[in-house]
Amino acid sequence: MLKEQDLQGVYVPIITPFDEKFEIDAASFYNQAYQLFQNEVDGLVVNGTTGESPTITGEELALLFATAQAARTAANVQAPLVVGTGTNDTLSTVKKTEMAGNLGADAALVVVPYYNKPSQQGIIAHFRRAASVGVPILVYEVPHRTGVTLELDTVREILDIDGVIGMKDSTPNTKLVAELTRMGSKPILCGEDTLLFDALQAGAKGVMSASANIETERFVAFYRHFAAGRNEQSKELFEGLLPLIRLLFAEPNPAPLKWLLEQQGVIANGTLRLPLLPVTENLAKRLTPFI
Repeated sequence: MLKEQDLQGVYVPIITPFDEKFEIDAASFYNQAYQLFQNEVDGLVVNGTTGESPTITGEELALLFATAQAARTAANVQAPLVVGTGTNDTLSTVKKTEMAGNLGADAALVVVPYYNKPSQQGIIAHFRRAASVGVPILVYEVPHRTGVTLELDTVREILDIDGVIGMKDSTPNTKLVAELTRMGSKPILCGEDTLLFDALQAGAKGVMSASANIETERFVAFYRHFAAGRNEQSKELFEGLLPLIRLLFAEPNPAPLKWLLEQQGVIANGTLRLPLLPVTENLAKRLTPFI
């Protein structure tokens, strides 16, 4: 199980490869997971939004998790495996979190309930129920996807819940992480890729970066330099990554990631499940220099 004091570094929400029939491509998933572990990521997130979690069944999740475990064993590393289990239905979230625990997940990533716009107290109650399962919980705050923004006092109350070990912050600035750091908080990982360096400066303990599916070693080096106090080298590396990061979000994630990984031969097919579509011809041309 992942502990609060160990929540730091570079966590990568891994893509979920599909074949031409839209079925899980376990071999390609293994290749990508193994490559990420070889590049010394500090943790892997299976079934996150980047992994197209809304389209993944329970049976498919079990296959993906077992494949990630096999890749971790082959790479001879101990990086935690986090499973995305959050939905906008508390009972469903509890059941998925229980499944993650039974599979052997080190923690669960639970998004703030989306679309139905619960009250702040309703959101707190949602996380209390999720944490009661016994699997360590990472809160995922991403207001541009959920349609609701957590108030600072709400975040603090959720982070005080036993079993909640930290948070992925995908808000559009560093105000939240800076304020939580000032008050003394459980670890925060930055999930807004264009703000990774600024968030570390503001007090984040690490990053949870979809972009790090590509050029992983450079993302890891950027973080390692920062952690060692070499801020100028870290900033220089991050600024070098920004053009790629911006292109990776020029169209809906993870389409650009999958296109690049297919071109690089890491996965066999860049297929996405509807309603997501492949990258446009224009973006493909702009991504070509990064192959």
